[in-house]
Amino acid sequence: MYSRKVLDTFANPKNVGEISDADGVGTVGNASCGDIMKIYLKIENDIIVDAKFKTFGCAAAIASSSTATEMIKGLTIDEALKITNADVVEELEGLPPQKIHCSVLAQEAIAAAVEDYRSKKQKKTE
Repeated sequence: MYSRKVLDTFANPKNVGEISDADGVGTVGNASCGDIMKIYLKIENDIIVDAKFKTFGCAAAIASSSTATEMIKGLTIDEALKITNADVVEELEGLPPQKIHCSVLAQEAIAAAVEDYRSKKQKKTE
């Protein structure tokens, strides 16, 4: 059902946790579907210098969160927004069709965290 990479990433996820002084935080999903993903970003000069996640969900959701946070570290926020769920699936060497939504959550959580960062940044300049 799951690729070896998904299983390995689920068993040994990277970037688990919170960033207490995060510049952007994005939360997506809902309790009714069972998957809730929260991504924290530390950003300096529009470059993501750190990313962490807390995810309540299945192996695919946790693996997608871990992979997405690894993929965006070192990218500008605009580059991070170009990461698609298909990129996450490819990096994981595939997900079962019924678990593709987990990679979509990762893409949406990145976008939500960047939007939160931009919103906070704009308020500081007002």
